[in-house]
Amino acid sequence: MIDEIIDQARAADRRALDEATGKALLEAFDIRVPRSTVVAGADAAASSLGSLRPPYAVKVVSREILHKSDAGGVTLNVADAAGVAAAIAQMAKKSGIAGKPIEGWLVEEMIPPGREIVIGGIVDPKFGPMVMVGLGGIFIEVLKDVAFRICPITRAEAQEMLAELKSAALLDGVRGQAGVDKLALVDIIMKVAGPDGMMMKIMDRVAEIDLNPIIVSETGAVAADARFVLAAAPAMTAVEAPRKKVSALETFKPLFEPKTVAVLGASTKDVAIANTFIRRMKSFGYGGEIYPIHPNAPEIEGLKAYPSLGETPQPVDYAYVAIGAERIPDAIGAANGRCRIAQVISSGFAEVAGGEALERKLMEKARAASVRVLGPNTLGAYSPRGGLTFPQNASKEVGTVGIVAQSGGLSTDIIKRGEWRGLRYSGLVTIGNSADVAPHELVEYYLEDPQTKVIGLYLEDIKRGRAFFDLLRSPKATKPMVILKGGRSSQGRLAAASHTGALAGDERAWEALPHQLPVATVPTVDEFLDALLALQYLTPRPAKPTNAVTLFGNGGGSSVLGSDAFSDAGLSVLPFDAITRERLEALKLPPGSSVVNPIDTPVRTLQEKDGWIAGEILDIVYESAEPDAVAMHLNLAAFVGRGAVDPLDNLLAVIEQTQKKWAGVGHFVLALRSDGSPELDEKKRAYRAKASAVGVPVFDEIPQMAKALSVVGHIETRFASRAW
Repeated sequence: MIDEIIDQARAADRRALDEATGKALLEAFDIRVPRSTVVAGADAAASSLGSLRPPYAVKVVSREILHKSDAGGVTLNVADAAGVAAAIAQMAKKSGIAGKPIEGWLVEEMIPPGREIVIGGIVDPKFGPMVMVGLGGIFIEVLKDVAFRICPITRAEAQEMLAELKSAALLDGVRGQAGVDKLALVDIIMKVAGPDGMMMKIMDRVAEIDLNPIIVSETGAVAADARFVLAAAPAMTAVEAPRKKVSALETFKPLFEPKTVAVLGASTKDVAIANTFIRRMKSFGYGGEIYPIHPNAPEIEGLKAYPSLGETPQPVDYAYVAIGAERIPDAIGAANGRCRIAQVISSGFAEVAGGEALERKLMEKARAASVRVLGPNTLGAYSPRGGLTFPQNASKEVGTVGIVAQSGGLSTDIIKRGEWRGLRYSGLVTIGNSADVAPHELVEYYLEDPQTKVIGLYLEDIKRGRAFFDLLRSPKATKPMVILKGGRSSQGRLAAASHTGALAGDERAWEALPHQLPVATVPTVDEFLDALLALQYLTPRPAKPTNAVTLFGNGGGSSVLGSDAFSDAGLSVLPFDAITRERLEALKLPPGSSVVNPIDTPVRTLQEKDGWIAGEILDIVYESAEPDAVAMHLNLAAFVGRGAVDPLDNLLAVIEQTQKKWAGVGHFVLALRSDGSPELDEKKRAYRAKASAVGVPVFDEIPQMAKALSVVGHIETRFASRAW
């Protein structure tokens, strides 16, 4: 029946279902609608109402009138058949209706009053079907109080959508008004967006769905109006032959651990970017074979050159391609099965006007030659374990942070600025246009890669967003992920066929991701690096998501502002219980100390027992308060000139012992604050290295530490609540 309804509308060349047909479609999905009939006109009203009970709602039916209310084509609370006839006659004269082809007039029983809810669906061009929920009336028209999720959703996610609304309290009843049947509302959301819901069943044939309003009361929920905008019939496209199924680990190992590297674009005369790449690889200590590719030169940069990718002594694992765009398809095609990965540095493809055809040619040649392509318009890859680099003087230390980035320049920042913070990478790949290798494929590699612990992505666009969502919704998604999204302020599409379409800007799917997946999104590079730093050292604990924090450090004002920062980040710094306070007070710390939480200890206190007093404090906190995390902050300037013994060295030893003694009880993070002087900054670098060696992430300020811990807590919560 469902297919028949849509096929008939398409055969009639309709771009939307009329309301009566739309409600028939709702009934096919077991969504309640009011009893109704369609009458031909005012003269037929008296004889056509049958057993319908007044009062009535009367609505125009016309393929050219999508927004009936705006056209004056809706009359409510009509008392009887005569009133129906009068309403039809009056509406037919209105300027928005007169002269339009009228197919009839829908007459239906009025629904008892309740809260107006809007449930909508739209097909996002990247991520596929999405659902929207919002309260009707002013809340959606003016305040845009809505929640979006990518389909299919779980029942728990449907409930979370309602709770997310700023106006959610109205559903529970306020000022003497009764609450509504939220379970009935959740049922409808699931019938629209659940695994067997409408969006998953008909998403390829419907562009937008708008159930507006749904009237929900104490006794249930009924769809008062339904708008279905049909999708254009899909164009016939050529079907590519599927690639042989190979694990992501096997596919991309040649990228991260290449035994042979080919370089296209190096010159015998000038220092081109490809020459620089060869020099950096040598300096970095790459231990495999490097094959310059040049049609004529016998030698480049002291290395024997070869005419093409198909003529190297051994097959090529990784090719760095920096030649003119128009020459690249044939150059890659010449590999003829002897090159695994080619990273196209050059631009001039689909990112520029008129470059689409050249990109298609590139992909045809690459597929025929069995080459996977990174880019075009990218900068390179960085893999300390494989001796592969494009930045100069990058760390050779192999780490656990895997990065996928759509910007080459920003990737250099991520590598170098992250290195100063203590980040160490399992790999970083720039992907440019993603004409072939899509972000989710590299994410899948990192998920399978035992060296990688946490994944970071910088994305401006995403190819095959649905595959990305499905991967992170799968049991494979066992590692935390942080996303820095570029281009968040774009205006998006200006759809106006429905409320849902008008509100579904380009970023709605991205906003939904952290509500549905074990990922966090952050707005700046600094927050991106800080979050990755925290997750590099702190293993998420879904059984105990981070919320309750003990703040411990020197500086009363800093502790007060720090408490505010943690509150702003959604974390709690609350006073200890009486038993914990009594145990801390029994330490008889020097005057000026406070043990309420925050624990405020002047430098003199932290110097007690050459700094080992901190261990006694932490033992009590971990044993008695059992916090989700301890956040220590130290103002380094306060320790200058305080004697021969460096209490900070001892503090770090205390922290190391504490981590071993209370493993699993609570995370530990540290903020080392300086006044910016070269002397203190140098000391901070040394302390940071010592803290990193014992598995403690170090931040520059308390707010950064709070935001990073908030990311950890968010990801722990998402892992804990996953029901897929």
